[in-house]
Amino acid sequence: MEIAEELSAAVRAKTKARAFVQQQSTFGGRRGNMPVQYVLQATSIERLQEVLPEFMKRVYESPVFQMADVDLKFSKPEVRIEVNRDKANLLGVSTRNIAQTLQYGLSGQRLGYFYMNGKQYEILAEINRQQRNKPADLRSIYVRSDKGEMIQMDNLISLAENVAPPQLYHYNRFLSATVSAGLAKGKTIGQGLDEMDRIADETLGDDFRTALAGDSKEFRESSSSLMFAFILAVMLIYLILAAQFESFKDPLVIMLTVPLAIAGALVFMWGADQTMNIFSQIGIIMLIGLVAKNGILIVEFANQKQEAGLDKMRAIEEASLQRLRPILMTSASTILGLLPLTVATGEGANGRIAMGIAVVGGMVVSTLLTLYIVPAIYSYVSTNRIKKSKHNDA
Repeated sequence: MEIAEELSAAVRAKTKARAFVQQQSTFGGRRGNMPVQYVLQATSIERLQEVLPEFMKRVYESPVFQMADVDLKFSKPEVRIEVNRDKANLLGVSTRNIAQTLQYGLSGQRLGYFYMNGKQYEILAEINRQQRNKPADLRSIYVRSDKGEMIQMDNLISLAENVAPPQLYHYNRFLSATVSAGLAKGKTIGQGLDEMDRIADETLGDDFRTALAGDSKEFRESSSSLMFAFILAVMLIYLILAAQFESFKDPLVIMLTVPLAIAGALVFMWGADQTMNIFSQIGIIMLIGLVAKNGILIVEFANQKQEAGLDKMRAIEEASLQRLRPILMTSASTILGLLPLTVATGEGANGRIAMGIAVVGGMVVSTLLTLYIVPAIYSYVSTNRIKKSKHNDA
């Protein structure tokens, strides 16, 4: 990445050609496309031709992107032929005859075969290249009228020179143009997509639709899937703990360790200059299960102490003291086991580093804060099992 950033800055100074530095995708296959791929969809090619220059101008000016390109380029010269139908009817020439004459003269269409010396040859209809090199040469072609007269094409048609794209692109059955952009140093795909959305809101009309392609599409889908997985993991752990503890209060105390872990992960990621990416999000989901065990050790042991006859405050004090060693041992072993990820090197090291820093940071902060916050919350929220057992006996 560092080499790519240096090369990108160097090639921007070269003005005789447009150069792009592309890296292999970390996820989503082996493509080497630029990370941001934004698709503009319209109902007509004319609308795309009208809007694209202004859209690309805003993209070039944006500090979020260091390079940009679009696949739909209006660079192919073309000549449009318009038939004067009234004049053609007056001279007895049908538009079909005009179209067929142009087709036979310019397309090189095969008319048949002939045999000579035992070999078969194709018969191709085409005007000599010297007589069709220029658009104005079309005017000198003759077409036969219904009366058998030869009429020059100049009397029947008008020419309009224009430019058109060499190839048309479609996305979800709409005419489309895909804008690809490289990110500036320190910018993420999420920030790039937000910037594209902002530019689209300012430049596109109501008749346009937008979509994502390539790495951008996979990033957005992965982000939404990971958020769903995170919420599902929290709910699943809470329901399992509620069934195990036979209480809805005690799992709440344990689940308070999750925001502590997330806060620690974010602080460490900020200190290490890491972004919120797919790898760090996976690490945060891992934290939900890793940090919950600290709270489980304290709460379960405190409940046992209460059932043995101690009051709530005395029970949580005993549980915190006696469970301090196993909490520190399990947390230290987890942190030390994941520590090599934070200093990984080689291909794909960025993903391992992001995941390692998120998990290690969350474990360190949650372990330290859990020893103070969980006992305090337990004393206020948890069920008083002595009163509960007396009520059941009565």
